[in-house]
Amino acid sequence: MLPARMSSLVADLVRLARPYDWAKSVFVLLPVPFALRAGSTLSIGTFALGVAAFCAIASCVYVFNDLRDVEADRAHPRKRTRPIASGAVPPGLAAVYGIAWLVIGLALAWSTGHRGVVAYLLVYVAINAFYTLAGKQIPILDVFLIASGFVLRVLVGCALVDAPPSNWLLTCSLWVALFLGFAKRRSDFARGSGAEAQPTRIGYSASFLDQAMGIAAAVTLVSYALYSQEAAVFVKGRELAGMPFVAFGLLHYLRLAHADQVRVSPVEMAWSSRALQLCALAWLAATLWSLGAF
Repeated sequence: MLPARMSSLVADLVRLARPYDWAKSVFVLLPVPFALRAGSTLSIGTFALGVAAFCAIASCVYVFNDLRDVEADRAHPRKRTRPIASGAVPPGLAAVYGIAWLVIGLALAWSTGHRGVVAYLLVYVAINAFYTLAGKQIPILDVFLIASGFVLRVLVGCALVDAPPSNWLLTCSLWVALFLGFAKRRSDFARGSGAEAQPTRIGYSASFLDQAMGIAAAVTLVSYALYSQEAAVFVKGRELAGMPFVAFGLLHYLRLAHADQVRVSPVEMAWSSRALQLCALAWLAATLWSLGAF
C-alpha cells in the first residue's frame, strides 16, 4: 500500500510541475538559427542547461500559482482535479517543492556561465509573482505579463549564444507573444468558468478578444516581413521563404478561434494540432533554407 501511495504522490508532483507546458521553452530556440548565421557560436551542453533552467523556473511559478489559486481552482470544473486543489499534494509539501524548483533552476542558470540568463530568470519570477498576486485581474496588462514570459525566453536564447537581440527580433517576438496571450484569454472565454476562465469579470468580451487577436496577428505578419527584408542574415532572394508558413499558422489559429470557438490553450493546441505542427516544421525548414543552411 505504501509504495502505491508513494507512486501516486510522485505522479501528482510531476503533474504539479506541468512538464506539458515546458513546450513554451521552444521560444528559447527561436534566435539560434539567426544568431548562428550572424557568427555566434553554440555550445549544445550550455544551451541545454539554459533551456532546462527555464523549464525548472517555470515549474516553480506554476506551483506557486496553484497554491495562490487553490480555492478558486476547487470551484472550477476542470482545475479542481489539479494536485493541490484536489488534496493530492498538501500545501506545505507543494511550497517546499516549488522552492526546490526555484533553487534547481537558478543553479542550472548559474552553471551556464551566462549571468544574463540568471538575471532574466529572476525578472521572470518577479513578473509572474505580480501576475499571480494582482496582475491577472487587470485587463490588457494581464496579457502583456503573459507575453513577457515568451519575450524573456527569446532573450535567454540570445544570452546563451552571446548574441545581442535585434529590435526586429524583439518586435516579432512581442507581437506573436501578445497573439498567444490574447488567444489564451479567448480560450478561457470559450470555456466560460473559473477565475481566469471568466474574462468578463475583468472587462473582456469575445468580440474584443477576436479583434485583439486579429491586430496582433496582422502586426506579427508585417513585422516579420520587414525583419526578413531588413536583416542581413538572409540569402538574397530567399528572404521571405518562411513568410507563408507564419501566415498560415496565424490564420489557421484565428479560423479555429472564430469558427470552432476553440476551448484549449495555445500550448494544448500546439500539442494536438497536426496542421500547426507541420506548419512549424515547414517554417523551420524554409527558414534554414533562407539562411543558407542548405
